[in-house]
Amino acid sequence: MNDYVVLVYPSANRVYTDASAALLIAELRVFDHAILGGRLTDITESTVGGVPCVTFTAPTLDEHDVELLSNASSLYALFETVDDDLLRPIALRKLDVFDSDLLTIQKYSGKTNELFTKLVLNITALSTDRPDDLTTGRLRVLDPMCGRGTTLNQAMMYGADAAGLEIDGKDFEEYGRFIRTWLKNKRIKHQATAAPIRREHSHLGRRLDISLGISKENYKAGDTLRLSFVNADTVRSAEFFRPGSFDVIVTDAPYGIRHGSRAERLSRTPTDLLRAALPGWAKLLRPGGAMGISWNTQVAGRDELAGLVTDVGLAVRDDGPYLGFAHRVDQAIVRDVLVATKPG
Repeated sequence: MNDYVVLVYPSANRVYTDASAALLIAELRVFDHAILGGRLTDITESTVGGVPCVTFTAPTLDEHDVELLSNASSLYALFETVDDDLLRPIALRKLDVFDSDLLTIQKYSGKTNELFTKLVLNITALSTDRPDDLTTGRLRVLDPMCGRGTTLNQAMMYGADAAGLEIDGKDFEEYGRFIRTWLKNKRIKHQATAAPIRREHSHLGRRLDISLGISKENYKAGDTLRLSFVNADTVRSAEFFRPGSFDVIVTDAPYGIRHGSRAERLSRTPTDLLRAALPGWAKLLRPGGAMGISWNTQVAGRDELAGLVTDVGLAVRDDGPYLGFAHRVDQAIVRDVLVATKPG
């Protein structure tokens, strides 16, 4: 058995930094439970030279193990302990296919921390019936309340196809401007189309579709990523995408400060919104796929949210590794993550 040390990513957000080590421990336990066969033991928070770290014990990590662990959300560097007091760095093998500014360049009030977005995507993808797809497959990811696209950008970083819905027209326009400018500045080959969505003479929303290549060679060969962003009510999500077309659905639910579904005249509570939207989301998830929802436990308890998810035919993951993600964001927000799977 060998001892390993993970240097925790130094987030610019002080509150998230305080929670990072505990969240990374919970995330590593999901990695271990889903795909590493229980080989990580003694996962604990520690300090090395006064720097916050997470340590664990495991048999010698092979290339596949390192590839998986390299993509843990708050893992900044990985070391193997040598002779008790020396650390040997292990070269990381990140999935990232684009520059990191795709995730970091956008700054705006209410943006979900990109490290947390990555965490939710990771643990949800690992919970499908094909957890290896996180590193070896081509995931299809949906965020049905995507704001200005942090989840879409993280999915793109992984080389995944991404889709999102957002009711706020300003967010839709801002993201459209951002992503087209970013693709142009990076000289990434792509094709973008934007158009209103009409059906039976009714205006349902707007849609942006982009196909892009990870490289010029990929684009030339027709091997393109697909990005779709719909400006419409999430309650109507099943009207815009094919049933069973997503492996993973992840979203950061409203924290109870503002939201609403204009078309359905819902009250502005996250539980009312989720109750109305979840049936459509469940239709879009393929059998064997997984859904991850982060939410504010101050406005809805875990049991209440689990009940809503169970009512649409999903199985909530409530075993040990999935119960370690609650953390304080501010005085009014204690955020947690619920993961559920769709029976195959």
